[in-house]
Amino acid sequence: MMAFNARSHSSGLDPLLAELIKIRASQLNSCAFCLDMHTKDARALGETEQRIYALDAWRETPFFTPAERATLAFTEAVTTLERGEIPDAAFDELRRHFDEETVGKILIAIVVINSWNRLMIAQRPPIGGYVSRYQS
Repeated sequence: MMAFNARSHSSGLDPLLAELIKIRASQLNSCAFCLDMHTKDARALGETEQRIYALDAWRETPFFTPAERATLAFTEAVTTLERGEIPDAAFDELRRHFDEETVGKILIAIVVINSWNRLMIAQRPPIGGYVSRYQS
């Protein structure tokens, strides 16, 4: 899992976009440990509190770019697998904004955070003490 995570982290995917993916999937999975971690990492990378607070209602806000919206919709589709499938519209919209390689990086980031969510929920680690790896 650590190797899979390291590979995803070093893939070249925009770090702020990766944190949005991690936060949104963690919200959907109710993973408090990962929410604590990734909101702190996002803030350390320069993400605004306003966007983090509104992430759960991203569709109703003007705070996210079309590419971020496509990524968030795809994140939700992969995370929830409603009816056991990912809607073509979510995939097609993502491909309108990103090349094939980046779509693959986004998909791997989603799979990795969903795996971590399940591990952390099952392990029940202490929550609140994480210090961002991006802070100096």
